[in-house]
This record gives sequence, C-alpha cells and structure tokens, in this order.
Amino acid sequence: MTGSINGLPMNLPVSALMVVCPAVAAVVLEYRQERTKGVKRLLARVFDCSRIQHKVWYIPMLFIIPMIGLLSFATLRIIGLPLSGPPTPWSSLPFLLVLFFISAAFEEIGWMGYAIDPLQNRWGALRAGLIMGGVWGIWHIIPLIEAHHPPLWIACWFLGTVAARVIIVWVYNNTGKSMFGAIIIHALLNVIDSFLPNYDASYVPGMTGIWTAIAAWIAVFLWGSKTLAKYRYA
Repeated sequence: MTGSINGLPMNLPVSALMVVCPAVAAVVLEYRQERTKGVKRLLARVFDCSRIQHKVWYIPMLFIIPMIGLLSFATLRIIGLPLSGPPTPWSSLPFLLVLFFISAAFEEIGWMGYAIDPLQNRWGALRAGLIMGGVWGIWHIIPLIEAHHPPLWIACWFLGTVAARVIIVWVYNNTGKSMFGAIIIHALLNVIDSFLPNYDASYVPGMTGIWTAIAAWIAVFLWGSKTLAKYRYA
C-alpha cells in the first residue's frame, strides 16, 4: 500500500495501518497455545495498572519521554539549528493521546505482551531490548520510506527507536511487567515527536536519538544489563 493518510501527523503513510499486525500475530499464537483463556489474559494486560506496585515508576513512565523532547528542543535551539515548520496545534493533543495510545496498544500486545519475556529469558534484558528495538525499527522502514524520509533521517530515527525500546524494557521490568506502562511510553514517543518543530529535518530525530540513547545508557548503568531491574546503589 502506498500513499498517506490525510490529516494525521508526521506524514503517516497508509502502510502505517500495519500497526495491528503485532497484536494479530500475538493473539493467533496465544490462541494456539492457551485458546480463548490465553487471549483474554493477553488483551487484559492493556490496562494492567495493578501490576505497578511501586507508584514512583509512574514518574519515568510519564515524564522521561517529554523530558527527552524538551532537552532535544533546547539543545537544538542552543546550537542554532532551524526549528521552524508548521506547529502542531495544542488543541490536537487529546486526539493524539487517544490515537497513539490505541496504535501503541496494538503494537505492544505483540512486542511486550507476547515476545519480550521469552527473549529476556534467553538473552537477558539489555540484549532482548536491543534485539526487539532492532526488529521494531526495521519493521517501520517501509512506512518511513513511503513517508519520503531520506536515509540519514531513517538512520537517526533508528538510533532513538532502539534506545527507546531499552527504556521501555527497563520500565516494564520495574513495574511488575506492566504492558500498560510500555504502551504509555510508546504513545508518548509519538506524541512528543508530533510536537517537535521541523521534525522532517534529520537533525531533529538525530538529537532525540542521542538523548534517548543517553537515557538508556544511564538506565543500563544504574540497573544492570542482565535484568534492568536491580538498582546498583540499593
């Protein structure tokens, strides 16, 4: 499928509708293993807030991605790179929050609801995050090409995407493996990107990618690569 969806941010192409594929695949595989009971349990995890026993983890869940966006914006302003481009109206924020929560839920049902735990059991948290982040990034390549992003832009975006997946795994492992937390972070990634000016310029995802990688490195250093859940100074 080619073309774009009129009225949506970031020049989303029609192929972005493949967002449902991870959920569909996870549901099919879960049904084959545990039938209807397994599917219901999987889908119920979209709102599994009760898993989050330590409420302090709502802070990184809700604020780490907006903070990365602010740091990226401030750094680009200090450097003096152009940050023009048509702004996304703030009135669209409620719509974008709902839109990107739904789209993130479709993806995370597959990524975090089904695939991540077997990956972690085999490879450990960091390597599982990097593997999934790489697959996640590659999975988006066709929509990004259809949105007419150049190779440098895609490479910059890819860096941030892999790092963001490590952050998602970090929060996931520290919130009782809450898929809801993963969905929130994923949705906020798209919301913040929608509000960053001149996002089609390669240096914007490049800067967000750098700050996201720094945040991921800090998480790995402080919580350990094996589980991302054992705080070094506890």
